[in-house]
Formats: sequence, structure tokens, C-alpha cells
Amino acid sequence: MTSTAAIPIESIREEHIESFHKALDTVSRERKYLSFLEAPPLADVRPFVLDNIENGHPQVVAVVDGEVVGWCDIRRHPRPTAAHCGTLGMGIIPGYREKGLGTRLIRAAVGQARDRGFHRVELHVHADNLRAIALYEKVGFVREGVARDAVRIDGLFVDSISMAVVFG
Repeated sequence: MTSTAAIPIESIREEHIESFHKALDTVSRERKYLSFLEAPPLADVRPFVLDNIENGHPQVVAVVDGEVVGWCDIRRHPRPTAAHCGTLGMGIIPGYREKGLGTRLIRAAVGQARDRGFHRVELHVHADNLRAIALYEKVGFVREGVARDAVRIDGLFVDSISMAVVFG
């Protein structure tokens, strides 16, 4: 496997869509990190990514041999009263975790968000995902609250922690 320090982090492009969809599906089917249990159909993911590209929503990908192995995206809220805020989503496929790639992905996406005039980036993380919580805190996110039993996977309830970073 390639050293993660050598893996390029780049803004998503149209040619990454199918590979991003595959990575999203891989992480979703693990049934423990995302709110998806499987990726939405490619026909739904394609317009999501194209909208991100066309409207300046930060979305970065880590690419190895032409395949997406991780991503981080931040969607600006559509309502004018919340347009200064974005919601972060990210994932890394197995084999590339715990090697610093998440830190690089989130810093790249959050940096783009700051450069594009976002004031606040928020996220929701499963309370049992301690590795992700530690990453978010490491890059400046602060816990804002807990939604009890907010997620149910395979009959088990999991709390969801709300976190955010606000740019000064």
C-alpha cells in the first residue's frame, strides 16, 4: 500500500464520481460510521457531486491508482439564514485509516470552506466512533450536544454527537 503521506488530496472532478460512489458504498456497508447503510444509486450521487463542483461546495478526495480511497465534503446550507454554515461528511475505506489521511482530508476541505466564506462547519458523528471524534477535536471541532438514540442500525440505538468549528 502507498504511504498515505504520498497520496494526493485533490478537489473532486467529474471523472472521480464512479470511484467516489464505490468508496461511499464500501464505507456505508460497514454499517457503523455513516447514516447510509449502502450508497445511494449512482444516478443520485452524480448530481450531488456535480452540484458540489458547480456551486463551490468543498469536496476533496484521496486518490490511489485512479481510485478514491477517502473523501471529505462540506455542503453549504441552502436557506439564506443558514448559508454561512456547512455540513461535513467524510469517509475512508478500510486499509487507509489511522495513517493521517483523515487529518489531511478534513484540513483540505475545511480550508476550502474558510476560503469560500463559510463561517461555521458542523457535523454529526456516532458517539461510539471514538477515532472520528478524536480527529474532529484535533482539527478544532467542539462538541455542542448529544442527540440520544438518534441512529438505529441493526436494531441498536446509538447517540449522535453534534460538533462544529466556527471561524473567527
